[in-house]
Amino acid sequence: MRQYHPVTYEVVKALQAVVGEKYVKTDADTLDKYKLDENLDPTFWRLPEVVVSAGSTEEVAKVMQIANQYGVPVTPRSAGTSVSCGAIPTYHGIVLLLERMNQIREINEEGMYMVVEAGVRTIDIQNLAHEKGLMYAGDPCSSDSCLIGGNLATNAGGNKAVRYGTTRHQVYSVEVVLPNGKVTTLGATLKKCSTGFCLDQLIIGSEGTLGIITKATLKLVPLAPYKLDVLAVFTDLAKATALVPKLVKAGLNPTSVEFMDNNFVRSASDYSDLKLPHYEDGCYDIVSIETFNEDELDDKMEKLSAICEECGATDVLEADDRVWQVRRNCLESTRSLSEVQTSEDLVVPVTKIAACIQALVKESEQYDFRVFCLAHAGDGNLHFQILKCDMSDAEWERQLEEFRHTAYRYVYDLGGRLSGEHGIGMKRVCYMEEYTDPVEMELMKTIKGAMDPNWILNPGKVFNPVEKQ
Repeated sequence: MRQYHPVTYEVVKALQAVVGEKYVKTDADTLDKYKLDENLDPTFWRLPEVVVSAGSTEEVAKVMQIANQYGVPVTPRSAGTSVSCGAIPTYHGIVLLLERMNQIREINEEGMYMVVEAGVRTIDIQNLAHEKGLMYAGDPCSSDSCLIGGNLATNAGGNKAVRYGTTRHQVYSVEVVLPNGKVTTLGATLKKCSTGFCLDQLIIGSEGTLGIITKATLKLVPLAPYKLDVLAVFTDLAKATALVPKLVKAGLNPTSVEFMDNNFVRSASDYSDLKLPHYEDGCYDIVSIETFNEDELDDKMEKLSAICEECGATDVLEADDRVWQVRRNCLESTRSLSEVQTSEDLVVPVTKIAACIQALVKESEQYDFRVFCLAHAGDGNLHFQILKCDMSDAEWERQLEEFRHTAYRYVYDLGGRLSGEHGIGMKRVCYMEEYTDPVEMELMKTIKGAMDPNWILNPGKVFNPVEKQ
């Protein structure tokens, strides 16, 4: 493990001089609160030594300067909704909160962009855009609680990614505090640019290891006036997953295509206190279509219904708010079923999603744990929620590791990767090292070392720190 210096009284006083005593916390209750994120596996939890809440870009920059001066690691944190241990202070040190930086600076209706600070809730961005007849297309499932800074750091995906792309596709520019404390703006409010390296896209998705995003200019798009959500119910897993490639080939350009296996249908319905069609045996495909023309919507809905029936759907119904409530509650619903669980965030080419789900669900039947499958099927991103059942801790770890290696090898053989939207964080560091091409890994570490020679910023995420030579 790389050695960092501890947070001393001198460091605390320096931090207080920057942000004020009120915003520097060292009490046990506060430190305990920030030892974890949404990942509930205690083997990953780490106590910070101090929690600092910054109120401006200038304060973030000064905190990073102090960290470099004293050799103390910094873990930037938004709302803490990461499930990959991305906001956990692996090497203790400083947890740097951005939630005070919560202002929407500008919304430009003519230029269709919005300027926001990193601590703004994603849902507030979405709601303001809607009020202006526009849409911010970034739509992670945790939008009511997550902050835009975390979305940018992890390149969050979500329900609309199949049509509009992930968070990185919704951004014109970002204001960034670099690991050395310098501040710059990367990108510009331009439709195209071939001026130098695309550094804004390098920072977005780097999980807070290359810079701290403090402000962003987000792209907005016109809000489509016509929309319909369809629930296609299947009682056969193979038929339900086979729908996705056919939708893509048909040119329907759906906004979202979400898949839920029956385990999730039942657990999320129970959690939501709702009973939807084929609760006992149904798998769900939820498909959203948006258009700017009513006739186009009617035409696409006819095609969609025909494809669903051709694929063997038991029912094709309009998906109301109850369906989306069940979908949003999927992951939360499993917490009452098992206190010990983990999630996988695999991504494969869209044409391989059906084969991947079927193969890994079948593989999981050899183990004693329970597997629940959820997918942003339209963009090839699938989530396995794996729940510990009646087994010892040692057996749980053994079986989980065996399944992971089988699943990861299979996914990489299909041309896939470890994570589609949650990121590597601390949780998947060892697997990142194992499955990433060595030349690619060397390049990433070279970039990290050049931008952050002291490995001060969010160390232990994506890959482990390189020891000083």
